[in-house]
Amino acid sequence: MAAAYPNANIPVYELAEVNTKPFHIGSFRQEWLNRLEPTDYSYQQQDEDTFHANFVEETGVGAETMAELKSICSIDSLRCHPEDQQPDMEVVPPDPTLKTLIQRKRRQDYRASRKVTKNRHDIYADELERLTAGKRPEDVTDLIPEGEVILTINVYYPAVFEKFTYNRSHMTLLMTGSHSLAEFRDAICCVSDLQVCGEFSNTPDVAPDFISKDHYKSAFFFFEGVFYNDMRFPECQDISVTTIEWAKARNFPPFTQAKMEDTRMADLKVKVGFPYLYCHQGDCEHLVIITDVRLSHRSDCLDRKLFPLLTHKHRIVTQKCAVCHIFIGRWFTTNDQFAPSDPCLFCDKCFRMLHYDAQGNKLGDFLAYPYVDRGAYN
Repeated sequence: MAAAYPNANIPVYELAEVNTKPFHIGSFRQEWLNRLEPTDYSYQQQDEDTFHANFVEETGVGAETMAELKSICSIDSLRCHPEDQQPDMEVVPPDPTLKTLIQRKRRQDYRASRKVTKNRHDIYADELERLTAGKRPEDVTDLIPEGEVILTINVYYPAVFEKFTYNRSHMTLLMTGSHSLAEFRDAICCVSDLQVCGEFSNTPDVAPDFISKDHYKSAFFFFEGVFYNDMRFPECQDISVTTIEWAKARNFPPFTQAKMEDTRMADLKVKVGFPYLYCHQGDCEHLVIITDVRLSHRSDCLDRKLFPLLTHKHRIVTQKCAVCHIFIGRWFTTNDQFAPSDPCLFCDKCFRMLHYDAQGNKLGDFLAYPYVDRGAYN
């Protein structure tokens, strides 16, 4: 296959249906623009007569055949109801003949048999992409230019999470080629950024001075042998040096470095479908997989201000208080004589009722740490 596609800027599968060979995103975009006509990626809607005329010219069909195709392929022919009847778009017919409605009916019947109802998380997830499809900005300067490249990126849970969560993408983002890696980093949600360091059993009402994201700002992406470090702030450190020196001491191929804030997505050389690394908070590691690279289309969200655009977010079951089993845990304690286990998770209300008197004085000898639930981004 490589011989059939000698141009390195065109994605070619390295492993069938898994990942491509590395290619440069910006060059790939340019290849498309060189081969397409401006009307092919224009946001302007082509009128029906022009479309039909171009179709006849490109396919060479006759007028009679074209008329038959227009009749058969007309949207008006896609119906499961009499022509004189106005259907209810929210109700699936009992005996649909269209394949899409058959699948929708099966899904509907399954939910009815299992008494499954959509919760607010499912409704929110369904709305994420639908509300922004085809959305254009109020200010024309915020319009994504025609021919811009759009990347679909899956960000996975940290590898330290138990069970199967490392196999499921936490979130899916759409990004344009003009976005920087720093903007990508800022769009990633991770609960470790919200953690509060310190023990607060003596001062539970004192707000912490910082969360981890405010204090530990260093991070890097690793794409195709290059460490892209976040160096936007004076307190940022190059945390990739340790890995680079370790690899050099063991005769691994040399790695290079670049700044995250100075690198656009279009500047990257990547493999589609291949797992890359995002590391922050010292050792919190996420897999990052680019699943699609394409040109923007008129049906996309074209408002630059809404990007990076979140299109999917996985829901996590929250950890409830060990006492009331109702509210989400806010504190966990150790060496706690009042707790049924060690360590133990408490909501804020149960924590204060069990461990402090009416005047707020500490009862007993225990250690208390703020807890941020993994479902904080639900």
